[in-house]
Amino acid sequence: MTFEINPFEILLLEDEPADAHLVRVSLKEARVHCQLHHLLDGREGLDFLQRKQPFESAPRPDLILLDLNMPRMNGHEFLAAVKADENFRDIPVVVLTTSEVERDVEASFKHGAAGYITKPVDMQQFTAAISQLSDYWFVLTRLPRENKI
Repeated sequence: MTFEINPFEILLLEDEPADAHLVRVSLKEARVHCQLHHLLDGREGLDFLQRKQPFESAPRPDLILLDLNMPRMNGHEFLAAVKADENFRDIPVVVLTTSEVERDVEASFKHGAAGYITKPVDMQQFTAAISQLSDYWFVLTRLPRENKI
């Protein structure tokens, strides 16, 4: 008897295409069995979670990777909205940003972030950070999965 395990669903909110590409490549190199959904800002992210057009068939993410500096709705606004909504507050959100500003770290955790990673500028370090993130969230930690097996 064989089981097919559904991939982890990751929602990436990132307005910088190069950074989104790095995340995608790094997840692939880390051999994370996942489906990456990349959107450009917090407004799109909320529409995805709420399954508004054009995201009516969007899966519930197991993990959200969130940039802070995005147009229309920034990461802080998105994080506050998600954590205020009882339907989504249990989805872990990890901030993945270039900001090293302490008030961004404090505000992220205050609004319920599960983690805060400053994006390394070096490609190898970036890949290593994504690999460690993946190991933590998808190997070491058990996430609630609704009917995923």
